Amino acid sequence: MKPYILLPCLFLHASLATAATVAPGSEKLFVATALTAGEFTDGIEGPACDRKGNVYCVSFRHARNIARISPKGKAVLFLELPGESWGNGIRFNPAGDMFIADYTGHNVLKVDMKSKQVSVFAHNPAMNQPNDLAIAPDGTLYASDPNWKNSTGQLWRITTDGRTHRESADMGTSNGIEVSPDGRTLYVNESVQRNVWQFDITADGSLKNKRLFKRFDDFGFDGMRCDIDGNLYITRHGKGVVVKVSPQGVVLREIDVLGPHPTNICFGGRDGRTAYVTEAREKRLVQFRVDRPGLEWSRWKR
Repeated sequence: MKPYILLPCLFLHASLATAATVAPGSEKLFVATALTAGEFTDGIEGPACDRKGNVYCVSFRHARNIARISPKGKAVLFLELPGESWGNGIRFNPAGDMFIADYTGHNVLKVDMKSKQVSVFAHNPAMNQPNDLAIAPDGTLYASDPNWKNSTGQLWRITTDGRTHRESADMGTSNGIEVSPDGRTLYVNESVQRNVWQFDITADGSLKNKRLFKRFDDFGFDGMRCDIDGNLYITRHGKGVVVKVSPQGVVLREIDVLGPHPTNICFGGRDGRTAYVTEAREKRLVQFRVDRPGLEWSRWKR
């Protein structure tokens, strides 16, 4: 991260912290409710919010369809991915472009939100099946890349011009992935091995100093996201909860998401304090309110 952007970011963090203060008892926090009906397949994933608060998820009635869901829960077809592409994780960059992990085509796709034109942003035949995406403040993408058959995985860095760099070839089943609020740490979880790892992000975006952040004894992992304080919200596949973990690795709480198979999470809403979770058994999107804004929402406010 360049020194000249640190002070604005710190100022933003402070202003968001003030704006996001929740009066005790003013609303119910961490209580999930259904936002959509069962209009998706059991491949429902994504999700990601745009500047206007719409949520986008994959597998809307068909595996290749991307849905746009309004804050009130109305889901409509946004686009159908071309060819044999199937989407999984979705992310927006600071310019508002959508990126989709295409796990059947070994691609990361880019969507122009005005024209809905879909293009291949990054491709590497050495990718197993790009699963989820994280984005750094400078627009660098990181992609998890599991091999479910062998319970192994890879980790990729994708520069803003679409070049791919394999950062790790010896992961377990790499899945959920996220960048810390200060842009200096990458978190990656392994679904089968139940580990959450940390990497240092260097000045050129490459990774070093892999170390264990947290290990769980049961159930699997899927997508995860940070709030502005660096707390990780991790979906626990098979347990039916999202677990909130502090930057120090302390489990702070678990949130029941009304179904056993949460697959991913994002933050949005009017103040960034609405968490949206995709759940595969009920094939729907659920929501709950949180105490602090999500990191991705805060980036829309810069």
